[in-house]
Amino acid sequence: MIEEPLVDLLASFRRDLRAEGRSDNTYRAYSQPVRFFADWLGEQGREPVLGELRRESIQEWLAQVANRLTKGTLRTYWVGLHRFCTWLVTEGELSAHPMAGMRKPAPSDPIVPVITDDELKAWIGACKGKEFADLRDEAIIRCLLDLGVRASEICATTTETVDFERDAILVNGKGGKIRLVYFSSKTGRALDRYRRARARHRHAHLAAFWLGERGAMTPDGLRWLVDKRAQIAGITGPTNPHRFRHTYAHDFLLNGGEGQTLKRLAGWSSDAMLERYGASGADVRAEVAARRLSRGDRV
Repeated sequence: MIEEPLVDLLASFRRDLRAEGRSDNTYRAYSQPVRFFADWLGEQGREPVLGELRRESIQEWLAQVANRLTKGTLRTYWVGLHRFCTWLVTEGELSAHPMAGMRKPAPSDPIVPVITDDELKAWIGACKGKEFADLRDEAIIRCLLDLGVRASEICATTTETVDFERDAILVNGKGGKIRLVYFSSKTGRALDRYRRARARHRHAHLAAFWLGERGAMTPDGLRWLVDKRAQIAGITGPTNPHRFRHTYAHDFLLNGGEGQTLKRLAGWSSDAMLERYGASGADVRAEVAARRLSRGDRV
């Protein structure tokens, strides 16, 4: 009996995830560790087939890669492979889950520093100009600051999902979850300036709201432009778009926003994400709260 290669099963796995409404990004996150595990089996002189997806093999592989991965990445690998095994059991390809009872690696995510007001001003100041890219980049950076959205959600914005009457953007988030996010007056002004410049762009016919030289803006293109403006501004430290999301969560909580409301605006389904993102400025918020209380000054 010829056993099916593990990577050949990924096409069916992807189809099942799509039927559940999962995004291609989710599929990539789940399938990557499966491919890495299959490659490792080949390096060990073993066939990367279904029969080799055994508990002992998985434990051996995880132990080896743990030496060169961060705890967060190791946890991601564990989750992806576990989800794949769960699907195999559900589909009847495996009679028992090979990772049943295996402890998930503990998360150890580094705390992302929040962006200071001076850095924000410098970031936006680096976009000053009248060229198309200047207007677009300022509008994007203001949206990252004001909306707390993911890079993929920014790039998925269309001309139909930006509502200038309500000062809001309809976001299609993870798992197909739809939510409204709201922008401030200054962000609205930047968006309007970009919209007028966009109307004269050679790719203006596209549905994508954010445009580049080759067409619709991609997450990689977004990361590049944010980093480029950071370099112009002389900003050090992390310059990826996700830092804005951490800063958004911190600012929201610092200014008295409710955690459950933040969950809805940010598109999170669990309190764990709220705690993770809120950790970035927890000490600052604790100090502000303590000084606001100042119980010793009241007696």
